[in-house]
Amino acid sequence: MAAGSAIQIPGRLPLLLTHEGVLLPGSTMRTSVDSPRNMQLVRSRLLKGTSLRSTIIGVIPNTSDPTSDCDDLPSLHRIGTAALAVQVVGSNWPKPHYTLLVTGLCRFQILQLLKEKPYPVAEVEQLDRLEQFTNQHKSEEELGELSEQFYKYAVQLVEMLDMSVPAVAKLRRLLDNLPREALPDILTSIIRTSNQEKLQILDAVRLEERFKMTIPLLVRQIEGLKLLQKTRKPKQDDDKRVVAIRPNRRINHIPSTAEDEEEEEDHDDVVMLEKKIRTSSMSEQALKVCLKEIKRLKKMPQSMPEYALTRNYLELMVELPWNKSTKDRLEIRAARILLDNDHYAMEKLKKRVLEYLAVRQLKNNLKGPILCFVGPPGVGKTSVGRSIAKTLGREFHRIALGGVCDQSDIRGHRRTYVGSMPGRIINGLKTVGVNNPVFLLDEVDKLGKSLQGDPAAALLEVLDPEQNHSFTDHYLNVAFDLSQVLFIATANTTATIPPALLDRMEVIQVPGYTQEEKIEIAHRHLIPKQLEQHGLTPQQIQIPQVTTLDIITRYTREAGVRSLDRKLGAICRAVAVKVAEGQHKETKPDRAEVGEGEDCKEHVTEDTKAESISDTADLALPPMYEMEVSERLSQPGVAIGLAWTPLGGEIMFVEASRMDGEGQLTLTGQLGDVMKESAHLAISWLRSNAKRYQLTNASGSFDLLDNTDIHLHFPAGAVTKDGPSAGVTIVTCLASLFSGRLVCSDVAMTGEITLRGLVLPVGGIKDKVLAAHRAGLKRIIIPQRNEKDLEEIAVNVRQDLTFIMASCLDEVLNAAFDGGFSVQTKLIYLFTWNLTVLVLINSVGISASDL
Repeated sequence: MAAGSAIQIPGRLPLLLTHEGVLLPGSTMRTSVDSPRNMQLVRSRLLKGTSLRSTIIGVIPNTSDPTSDCDDLPSLHRIGTAALAVQVVGSNWPKPHYTLLVTGLCRFQILQLLKEKPYPVAEVEQLDRLEQFTNQHKSEEELGELSEQFYKYAVQLVEMLDMSVPAVAKLRRLLDNLPREALPDILTSIIRTSNQEKLQILDAVRLEERFKMTIPLLVRQIEGLKLLQKTRKPKQDDDKRVVAIRPNRRINHIPSTAEDEEEEEDHDDVVMLEKKIRTSSMSEQALKVCLKEIKRLKKMPQSMPEYALTRNYLELMVELPWNKSTKDRLEIRAARILLDNDHYAMEKLKKRVLEYLAVRQLKNNLKGPILCFVGPPGVGKTSVGRSIAKTLGREFHRIALGGVCDQSDIRGHRRTYVGSMPGRIINGLKTVGVNNPVFLLDEVDKLGKSLQGDPAAALLEVLDPEQNHSFTDHYLNVAFDLSQVLFIATANTTATIPPALLDRMEVIQVPGYTQEEKIEIAHRHLIPKQLEQHGLTPQQIQIPQVTTLDIITRYTREAGVRSLDRKLGAICRAVAVKVAEGQHKETKPDRAEVGEGEDCKEHVTEDTKAESISDTADLALPPMYEMEVSERLSQPGVAIGLAWTPLGGEIMFVEASRMDGEGQLTLTGQLGDVMKESAHLAISWLRSNAKRYQLTNASGSFDLLDNTDIHLHFPAGAVTKDGPSAGVTIVTCLASLFSGRLVCSDVAMTGEITLRGLVLPVGGIKDKVLAAHRAGLKRIIIPQRNEKDLEEIAVNVRQDLTFIMASCLDEVLNAAFDGGFSVQTKLIYLFTWNLTVLVLINSVGISASDL
């Protein structure tokens, strides 16, 4: 302000009418400009002006109604403030307007209004003689006691505030450095006063009058602060809290009763939050960060956006279970009974859980294992995770990862972003409230990848037992111990899981169910659940086991039990309609109608009047799957293979035909490159061994492709197929085509081949065997080196099937055809066929000459 003696305002000033406040000399104000006159002033003078004088305007408080739409210029206040436009910001939302930041220079008086449009311009007279401020000591002597009294109250007011706040410390320095004559205007603009009181200070041209009017305002503010400090009862003398210092350095006035109570409650919440932080069992690093943040929160005005962010962060840190855990139930017998009651079969999973419990009995600080259940849909991977949590007595939390393509979902957002939040891991811990829950990471094989990062890579730290004891979420920015969490991941296939992530997990295969297992699951779990959901009782509907087996074999073909559950639900709905209509049919089906024997009749009695679903014909739906194996194998050139899919094992027919052509091999059925290569390997091996097996084309040549085209087709052409395990099936199919012999209708096969005729091992043996068992096949040809995989198959399934172990294609062909496929067998077959033809000829009386 010492340089203010050089400031001389122009004799003519454009006038800016404001209704948002009163600008005093030495203060700064931000005002919105949206009226036509004011916007025209901004465009003409401030945006186009280049000199300093063009940015000096006259600010006049508008005392008329600001909502008035009258085009006439309102009556102007006599005294205004010459101001310097420091900043101009324009915006079109919600309507076109400008926001000005102006700094007051001195008072002026309007002498004459020169023009009104497009914006008012007036001839003015400067009232504040700024050159008088240069001689500070002289003015202090002239003002005497009045100035000293004002200065004493001003210092007292500032010292009641928290001097550690930069704005308060700067205000204290201004009291010592600024001339006393400038202080009344500046302090009046800082403390919260009404516009009417500021207007009175603006009209006080004489300095003595200004001091006299400002001193009562300071005294009122001081008394208000004293009252506020008494009600808050600070614990320490130095815990003085700033009363809402605004960015433009204004101090709030004495709050009303409602405002006081609100600020008091907020202060109490902060004190309670600090107490919770100090009494929590968080780590030393986290405690240090929280205390630093709570200190910043105390000095932060509530109106700042960062206040709410910081408070939310501290509340989350308090709510996290840093050292809270549940005690595991380590009774192995009780755990075994609970697992058996919840899930039928799944012996491998149950064995792994019991092993974990046994080790936990011997070592209390055992790290949680990282398990990955891999199997087709509907086999109970997710539900067994819930049962494991129930068995251990732990909290359970499921995190669905299907379709997640942002690594922030795992590691959280940094707090510098708007709308930041912790990741799903930390949020799950907050939800369960303990640090040793069971976390189920569902569908981990369906994670995506995008520009926001790779969530599978973010899971590497979470699922690594050597690293997750210090997992750092971006939102927390401090380490959290995940070593006691039992992570269980589920997937349908391991092919889409990154190798680095797969290496960190203990993979446990969950194969599909056998028919016997499905029957037990249906009668133990599915049927009671459906009866409860549809409001039925066992006296109203009964489904025998033979009917359940018929539903499994003719209406569903899956590895799991979801389709079976839906079919049982459809039966319950149909019965519910009859029960609701009061049409209880007391039927006694005989053997011819039911076809299931006397076992079904015992469920239908006149006493119970139960709706007995004793035959699938009662469903009034055509069977979805018929046993078509024998029909498909009624001509040469067809063989049955076994395939593995993420949905479980499936049987696969391979068909071949030949026609005159140029020796081309055509492959159809949406085959992958690996399966196409298997087909070329098969035809090459057969061509090289055609003489050995007496295989010829239609013209009798041992060159199978001489003037002959071969077409190989894999039905279900809409489904993509790939893999090496169809090699032996293609060889058998082509051998049947060229030999004219039928493949046994009860044989399925799988295995990879080489150009030398060796049979190599393949994967998914258990799923493939179960698929053959569901299809009613009796013999299965598998590679010799896959014999060890048969141990995983249930005993009852192995007893129903005959397994042929093959190490070369000779063994495969001998097992696939009745009587084998050697050269001698082929000659015997041809002799028998010719003899049969001769017998038929003689029986009808046809001579050889007629032929």
